Amino acid sequence: MTMLKTATAAIGIAGLGMLATPALAADNPMKICGAKYREAKTAGTLPAGQTWMQFLAQCRGTLPKSAVNEPAAVSGDKPAAPTGAKRPRSAAQSATASRQHECGNQWKADKAAGKIAPGQTWPQYWSACNKRLK
Repeated sequence: MTMLKTATAAIGIAGLGMLATPALAADNPMKICGAKYREAKTAGTLPAGQTWMQFLAQCRGTLPKSAVNEPAAVSGDKPAAPTGAKRPRSAAQSATASRQHECGNQWKADKAAGKIAPGQTWPQYWSACNKRLK
């Protein structure tokens, strides 16, 4: 038998889960918490009624800050921008955001006044309003 098969047989399946955890520590929080969620669900230790999103929020709170804020680097990736640094919006992005805000206000006012056509959805309204304001 190969060394891996020998180690697997000696440790057993439960031991392999413990060996895989350090490898996951270098991965992103979704993989770490996903593995913990599956383990808890399989073991029956997941609190009754707890959803995946609730579990994820709780799990992320228990992870070291470096695992939550710094995803694992993938070879060939460019270095990440400094945390908290945002690029300024371009003029076109600012204009689009302004039109969307204005159309949203018009949508709310028209909806409250009953001026929205039956069956018209926000995306349809936004499209027409955006063309009108351009």
